[in-house]
Amino acid sequence: MIKKAQLPLQTMNLVLGFMVWVIISALLPFIREDISIPADRLAILTAIPVVLGSVLRLPLGYYANVLGARIVFIASFILLLFPVYFISTATSFTHLVIGGLFLGIGGAVFSVGVTSLPKYYSKEKLGLVNGIYGMGNVGTAITTFAAPVIATQIGWERTVQLYLILLLAFAVLNVFLGDRKETKVKTPLMEQIKGVYKNDKLWYFSLFYFITFGSFVAFTVYLPNFLVTNFELAKVDAGMRTAGFIVVATFLRPVGGWLADRFKPLFLLMGVFVGLTIAAIILAFSPSIGLYTVGCLTIAVGAGLGNGIIFKLVPLYFNKQAGIVNGIVSMMGGLGGFFPPLMLSFIHSVTGQYSIGFMALSQVALASLVIVVWMFYQDKLAVSSEVFNSTGQGILVTDLSGKIHAVNPAFTKLTGYTEEEVIGKNPSILKSGRQSGDFYSTMWAEIKERGSWQGEIWNRRKNGEEYLELLIINAVKDDAGDVIQYVGTFSDITNKPTNDRYGGGSSKLKSSPQLQG
Repeated sequence: MIKKAQLPLQTMNLVLGFMVWVIISALLPFIREDISIPADRLAILTAIPVVLGSVLRLPLGYYANVLGARIVFIASFILLLFPVYFISTATSFTHLVIGGLFLGIGGAVFSVGVTSLPKYYSKEKLGLVNGIYGMGNVGTAITTFAAPVIATQIGWERTVQLYLILLLAFAVLNVFLGDRKETKVKTPLMEQIKGVYKNDKLWYFSLFYFITFGSFVAFTVYLPNFLVTNFELAKVDAGMRTAGFIVVATFLRPVGGWLADRFKPLFLLMGVFVGLTIAAIILAFSPSIGLYTVGCLTIAVGAGLGNGIIFKLVPLYFNKQAGIVNGIVSMMGGLGGFFPPLMLSFIHSVTGQYSIGFMALSQVALASLVIVVWMFYQDKLAVSSEVFNSTGQGILVTDLSGKIHAVNPAFTKLTGYTEEEVIGKNPSILKSGRQSGDFYSTMWAEIKERGSWQGEIWNRRKNGEEYLELLIINAVKDDAGDVIQYVGTFSDITNKPTNDRYGGGSSKLKSSPQLQG
């Protein structure tokens, strides 16, 4: 029962963590009525919680492996009591900055679940599981929607203090329902980092999450005040619209994970970045509230689906190092929520508008699309390479002049020649001398006519030993129909009975002049 409770428990833990994480940005319009905050510092104040919430994701993910999610969640909620209470008594901008910095613990708990939950489920279900856990993002919507409504009744200070009750309640809940027997992993942190930091895909996934989750966080903290300032919406109305953005992105996250479990994740990610590129371009032209809503909702759809898809990709490419990679990727995503608000604020202070910032988002999304397309085709090439290298038959590829272009490991095993010894040479180095010149003419005419040939031939290994092989030659053509290469596949049939060589049949053909000299 305890193990089955971990997904709902940890998801609710994340909901609370994210609720606490965005207290300041959700209540900022109310806080500004009591505390003087310069306009040029608003973006800094809303971005501050994101800093620690991003940086702490790596160590919290690591300690979730070492100590278990139960201990880390309990400790996190207890530590959050102090900044939450401090903010409720704040009387200056400095107080808010200090308290906001430590609110980052609430956002950092994200890496605890993505590290812990994969221990309870098979690899085929991790997209959906991580997507369900990621729905904890809805905590930002709950605070963004509910906090302003409550603050109009009891004031922002007491609204903040209500979170102290929730934090204590969930700390106790984890004491009783947390899994004390969770599998522990105690590999040193730096050793884990050294094992993955040279892998290009780690940094590609970090970039993708930087954009998708960064967009989610940035719009969450930026929209409430922006809608009030630029469209003169009521504070509660702005909060509800922001909550709508969060809900769309949050509930599409498990959909993204579910889709990635069933379809090619990279192909799905292409669609995500196409959508983000188009949406950012729409927002860049400072449209009316109607088009602005369309652009924001498109961002929400792309961010939600993208977040779910990316955390399906991590265990696919980093099966044994998923914990540390999840920590690094989620940390970069958190930082993605820190820089855009600052960039938008700076650009607005210089130009008086946000267009350049949104155009920058569109260009980064477009660049990410190019990378995903490249990764998609690299994967297809990798599969072809794996087939080429792992097949038990010897393979050699020659150009039109007869020079060897490539061989596989089975070629080396069967002939004794290494790749370095044969590249650029003619296959005649394998010649045994048993085949007549007339045979080559007959065989080559068949290749030109049919594009392929199959038969038996005696060849010689590097050590001088002769062996009988079954050889198949195929001409490779380009899109115009012109031959560009020849591929020969062969296997040793010296000790096989004649009637077994072709599944009961036989061939009188014996050799190829091009591939076998």
